[in-house]
Amino acid sequence: MATPQPNGQPNPEHIFEALNAYQQTFCLKGAIELEVFTHIADGASSAEEIAKRAGADARAMRILCDYLTIRGFLTKENGSYGLSNDAALFLNKRSPAYIGTISRFLDMDAHIGHFHDIAAVVRKGGTVHGHGNMEPNNPAWVEFAHSMVPIVMPAAQALPSLVPGASAAKKVLDVAAGHGMFGICMARAHKSVQIVAVDWENVLQVAGENAAKAGVADRVKLVPGSAFDVDFGKDFDIVLMPNFLHHFDVPTNVGLLKKVHAAMKPGGTLATLEFVPNDDRITPPMSAAFSMMMLASTERGDAYTFRELDGMFRQAGFGESTIQAVPNSPMHLIVTGRP
Repeated sequence: MATPQPNGQPNPEHIFEALNAYQQTFCLKGAIELEVFTHIADGASSAEEIAKRAGADARAMRILCDYLTIRGFLTKENGSYGLSNDAALFLNKRSPAYIGTISRFLDMDAHIGHFHDIAAVVRKGGTVHGHGNMEPNNPAWVEFAHSMVPIVMPAAQALPSLVPGASAAKKVLDVAAGHGMFGICMARAHKSVQIVAVDWENVLQVAGENAAKAGVADRVKLVPGSAFDVDFGKDFDIVLMPNFLHHFDVPTNVGLLKKVHAAMKPGGTLATLEFVPNDDRITPPMSAAFSMMMLASTERGDAYTFRELDGMFRQAGFGESTIQAVPNSPMHLIVTGRP
């Protein structure tokens, strides 16, 4: 962000930085690929040593590391580079909290391509690339399932203790399961739970691999296909809806939620995870800005406020909803009862 001028005079620096912001994206992505943060954590502190370990040019590494320092990812003192607190925790591959893999999905060419002509997107009211990311068996979601697990794990691990009645549940439906970790964490925490995971077939292969690694494959049933088309089954105690409703408009969501409602037991619980902006739609920044991602990459998606989500659930026949923050996650959990 540009530094405000003491005299309050207009300053074009913010505009200049915004139009060059793509450089920060790709420099961070490149640094992750070169394992710059891991090399520094392992003891390399000069541009020459970091470059040697990365198999890169020393002058170019110095320029990259200086840029990363300017952007707050590194520190520099007397020519030696160090890690910021965030980089040490999240970008060092030796750290158990490493999330560097998320760049493979967030910065993939197909994803970034949705933003190349935002003027056209705004004129149309949604993605200019067909169905955007929501085409059946889109390979982007296989990459999502492989690379985004680190960023969702805090929420997935918290879910079994946050969803009412989870310890007594027998059947849990995981809609748009992706990597499967929400259902898998539920199965690991509660040994009597059977999980039904629904997603496109190519994505469910990743969920199946993750279930096997977690030792719960015998309690995770994979149902391939669109959530709008497949037969869920019935008598589910809990339905998990992680990060799915934001891809669609309100009528589409209400139709899906009616289908979910019909698959649940009376007294069951719908657990929805979403990026939820406040009613002003500009706070909190991360959740509010998520609307832009949905505008560019989907036909009619949006980041919905709690008021809007509650309205959808009620239209579909559900009862009262409550919302709570998820520890160590930008997402919120909305818990909704099925009368």
